[in-house]
Amino acid sequence: MPGGRLTQQERQQIAVGLADGLAYAEIARRLDRPTSTITREVMRNGGPAGYRADLAHRATERRAHRRKQATPRGSETVPQLNGRDAEVVREYEETLTTVFMTSGLPKMMARVLACLYTTDSGSLTASELAQRLKVSPATVSKAITFLESMELIRRERDARRRERYVVDDDLWYQSMIRSVRDNALLVETARQGVHILGPGTPAATRLENTARFLDFVTENLTRAVEQAREILYTKPETPPGDTAESASDHE
Repeated sequence: MPGGRLTQQERQQIAVGLADGLAYAEIARRLDRPTSTITREVMRNGGPAGYRADLAHRATERRAHRRKQATPRGSETVPQLNGRDAEVVREYEETLTTVFMTSGLPKMMARVLACLYTTDSGSLTASELAQRLKVSPATVSKAITFLESMELIRRERDARRRERYVVDDDLWYQSMIRSVRDNALLVETARQGVHILGPGTPAATRLENTARFLDFVTENLTRAVEQAREILYTKPETPPGDTAESASDHE
């Protein structure tokens, strides 16, 4: 599988694939690239309907140029904590952001969440987020409010009484439980429709089948979430000879 940045020819092939209605996975297969690479490329350059190969290529060149200008001389030789490559981490953050966006999060909310998930501490202040993402504090505040409403992050105060925004092990559990509650509400509402529209009618049958499907999914999802919850608190085994401190942050 080839590595490195997409070429202009590959971007043209992506544009053709999108015009033909191909799925990201199929375009990736034809280019021998990871699906995540194609997804990120399209989402950050106008989406499926607005993607243009020439514009995407120029935008990538501009971003690379800005990064080169912003990189202090000799910074390539500065060791990264835990042996991380800063550019590789940045690319991964962009990939994770794209995945969050395809799951339904707006772009800035996805960027904030990806930023938090790629810090070892799992928490940052508003000013730290603004500095990392190069956006205004007001933009961060709006994203934080949205993510809190979705129960994807939480707030806490550190020893210096600064407000920090946190992603922790229990948030995924809480997110899944919220999904279960949402499904249960859909089931209840669908069955109300059955009585209103008249049992046996096409519309009522459609709603009843929807309720039965969601009922089954919800029951199994609840069981799976409870059984799997302990996985969120399992610490991975440290490979022999690995002395890196897991608590250190690559800020």
